[in-house]
Amino acid sequence: MKDAHVFSHYKEAVIGAIVDLAAEHKDIVFLDADLSSCIGSTAFQKAYPDRFFNCGIAEANMAGVAAGLASMGFTPFIHSFGCFASRRDYDQLFISVGYTHQTVHVIGSDPGITAQYNGGTHMPFEDIALFRQIPGFVIVEPSDAQSLYSLTQQVYANGHSSYIRTPRKGIVYRYDPDAEIVLGKGIELLDGEDVAIIATGALMVDAAMGAAELLKAKGIKATVVDLHTVRPLDTELIDKVAARTGHVLVCENGRYCGGVGEMIAGHLVQSNPVKMSFLNVGERFGEVGNLKYLSQAFGFNAETIVSKVEALLK
Repeated sequence: MKDAHVFSHYKEAVIGAIVDLAAEHKDIVFLDADLSSCIGSTAFQKAYPDRFFNCGIAEANMAGVAAGLASMGFTPFIHSFGCFASRRDYDQLFISVGYTHQTVHVIGSDPGITAQYNGGTHMPFEDIALFRQIPGFVIVEPSDAQSLYSLTQQVYANGHSSYIRTPRKGIVYRYDPDAEIVLGKGIELLDGEDVAIIATGALMVDAAMGAAELLKAKGIKATVVDLHTVRPLDTELIDKVAARTGHVLVCENGRYCGGVGEMIAGHLVQSNPVKMSFLNVGERFGEVGNLKYLSQAFGFNAETIVSKVEALLK
């Protein structure tokens, strides 16, 4: 696996993975919605100018163009902000890509509150729910640069359409270059017997790890799972940690309805019912602010997770 620690932002990791893939696979093309400078897809354009297409601020058309290219044997990666990559071009992705069994990889950047100063209009809390409704779509939300690089390459090798949910700015280094990161298999970061905290994405996994330290000081031993692949769901790991602890808290930077928590609850109620709690945005729209403020406003932090765990264990 290539060392993704050379990247300084998430956007460099995801684009770097695609540029490296394209060197070996001539079928890969890249489409952007006039956001090349935002995601850094200019690196792909520079390397492969004849395989890059700026479709302008017309996301639905971009999805249609991608479907057409896929039908001709190309494998398109397309990008827009997560709000547009999900809501704006949904019908085209559902019909022209999903229904016709084409393969297109969608990058939705700045999901949830990571949109920060772009505000509520640009905060997709429902994007995972939407992509879950398209049969066959793989959904990943990596928690660091290394897993983002690796999983971006793995969704291409997998051969099914995918939705890659990632922030653009900032960076976390959680995994070493030789770490085993496998599409569809969550990673158990901590092994505890009292509660299982299942989290998706860097924001929530970081908060979960911080909460585990605070809980340890209180005598509570937490399992922490980095659920980097939302679909297909790692039911084997979820069943294992649920059986071990009897208590599960799911943390996601999105909405419960149709989201990760509801997905896990729907599985566990059939296989191994346990006491559960959830941390998500609830019935709210987004707002303007930096990540520190928004994390506090929405309770996406270690302290809120600790409170939810304590309430769950009572």
